[in-house]
Amino acid sequence: MEVIIKKACAADYDLLVHLWKQAELPFKSQGRDSRTHIKIEMNNANEIFLLGFVQDKPVATVLVTHDGRKGWINRMAVVPDFQKKGIARQMVKASEDWLIEQGIGIFACMIESYNDASFQAFQHMGYVPFEGIHYLTKRLDPDI
Repeated sequence: MEVIIKKACAADYDLLVHLWKQAELPFKSQGRDSRTHIKIEMNNANEIFLLGFVQDKPVATVLVTHDGRKGWINRMAVVPDFQKKGIARQMVKASEDWLIEQGIGIFACMIESYNDASFQAFQHMGYVPFEGIHYLTKRLDPDI
């Protein structure tokens, strides 16, 4: 199934939220996923939001970021009716291609423990679990 992948812009905010909700991703409307915050992220040269379309129907999105050394694939969402059709693989390939264009050669993702399907999908795409790192977080607000 061929996916047309485009860069999202601020006007696509409602579409991003709709795709996240369809894919049952957590959504923090008052924090990191607020319209204001997403607009700021879209203006950051180290980040890109991508949208995937099948026959003009929006079916996927992903947020790709980097810190100058390592790239991160975040917020991957494929709507349920289009899962297991190779769409995530195409979105990840587009993400990796963008990171390569930015001079990044290390790609990473963090997947929450309940999300076995994503964990397995990324392993099928060549991502290897990294043992020996403890992921810690400190949040000023639970909605960030």
